[in-house]
Amino acid sequence: MMLATAPPTPTTEAGLPTIADVLVAQSRLDGMVVRTPVGEYPDLDRAAGAAVVVKHENLQRTGAFKARGASNLLLSMSDAERARGVVAYSTGNHAQGVAYSARLTGTACTIVMPDDPNPVKLRAVLDQGADVLLHGATFDDARAQATALAEASGARLVGAANEPAIIAGVGTLYLELFQQAPGLDVLVVPVGGGSGAAAAGLVAAAVAPRTEVIGVQSAASPAAHDSWHTGVLVERENTTRAEGLAVGCGFEITQALMRQDLTDFVLVTDEQITAAQQLYLTGARTVAEGAGAAALAAVLADPGRFAGRRVGVVCTGGNASADELRRALA
Repeated sequence: MMLATAPPTPTTEAGLPTIADVLVAQSRLDGMVVRTPVGEYPDLDRAAGAAVVVKHENLQRTGAFKARGASNLLLSMSDAERARGVVAYSTGNHAQGVAYSARLTGTACTIVMPDDPNPVKLRAVLDQGADVLLHGATFDDARAQATALAEASGARLVGAANEPAIIAGVGTLYLELFQQAPGLDVLVVPVGGGSGAAAAGLVAAAVAPRTEVIGVQSAASPAAHDSWHTGVLVERENTTRAEGLAVGCGFEITQALMRQDLTDFVLVTDEQITAAQQLYLTGARTVAEGAGAAALAAVLADPGRFAGRRVGVVCTGGNASADELRRALA
């Protein structure tokens, strides 16, 4: 595959990505990522009392939506920047996305993950050829170590949230969704660092302004939720078992976009997430990791809000461990 470096993305003066960035990313990512399907399932509709449309990013390259953002960022870097390598921190899916993109662009890549990572995700990162360092108990511990490594080595630190190019790349999935399923009344998006919900709100405001966009996070790791509701960046306890939602702080760029474009931001419990994973398995023949099931969990948790509406949910990833799947089917 021939790789070309596209022109820089036209972000706003405040550093926030625009719909123009998303359109540039769509062109840049042509052939690099999958146009994932949407699905509708009677069992999900019955359980929710709504018409549920699932965007299957669990079928994306690396098994999660993160490949879009990471690929857009690395392809937007110059050859000289890529020659210095990249360092990223992640509980797993961002790590896989960066490692995948680094392999395709010939970029040296080091990933810092918390101790005792999901073995499915760790194996996938190693299979992409990245170097992996395990450090600390949480995402936030890994972030601090990756920051120090990047500063010492001169490599580009690739965060999962405060990256306009990553948000723009993620935005391509929402362009697809609104083309595939026009007329959504509401779109529910899981939030860890917030790149997905930030991108969803940005794209909806441009192409589907009548669609409400709602973020959802685990009550066991509510930092993004609390940052959005208070209007200031806060740190919170970070104990969710849903790895993709396990973030202990809010981030400036994603929070700015979410405050601008989200209708609401809600919490669900880890137990509700597990129940949604079970419904995906039995009612849609779909493997969803915890974060990937959070949007459906929010719909099931508040039937009065969504009853009779056409509701889009994003199954953001399918990289569930064996233990996670056993719990969902228990």
